[in-house]
Amino acid sequence: MNEFIFFIIKCIYFMLPAYLANMMPVFAKKINFLNIPVDFNKKWKGKPILGSHKTWRGLFFGVLAGIIIAYIQFLLYKFPSFANVSFIDYSKWFLIGLLLSSGALAGDMAESFFKRRADIKPGKPFIPWDQLDYAVGAVLFVFIVYPLSFLQIITILLISFLGHILFSHIGYYLKLKKVKW
Repeated sequence: MNEFIFFIIKCIYFMLPAYLANMMPVFAKKINFLNIPVDFNKKWKGKPILGSHKTWRGLFFGVLAGIIIAYIQFLLYKFPSFANVSFIDYSKWFLIGLLLSSGALAGDMAESFFKRRADIKPGKPFIPWDQLDYAVGAVLFVFIVYPLSFLQIITILLISFLGHILFSHIGYYLKLKKVKW
């Protein structure tokens, strides 16, 4: 396999807990559990802090999904093909899953905060931040235990940007999302 393609696969595999955490709030939106806005509908300077669409439900299920994916990666690591595609050994699977998933969701919430300040409504495009917020958050949080190389970071951001556009469009056409972005 081409070395560059293999490197891209490794980056995607590493980021799976963050990617799933970022998608999970969309899949969990019909679950009637913790459907409370993270900002408790509070305002700051007359504007919502995050908005009603950022809920504890999405945060809970997103982090849970990320931790579960990291645990699966830990279990799969004993197989040579999965060990070869891994940047890390996943012995700290809980911490890795927690950092990648909570980082992804924190990045998304930070972007929502700035979107509200700029009077951009939820679901309206805020390019490139809509596509990068979760990846930047995940990379920053996981950097505590796994300092990524410059090449890994740039590759992850590029993959995340393009992948977000692709999966947002798929979600829109499957009627899981109301907007393409």
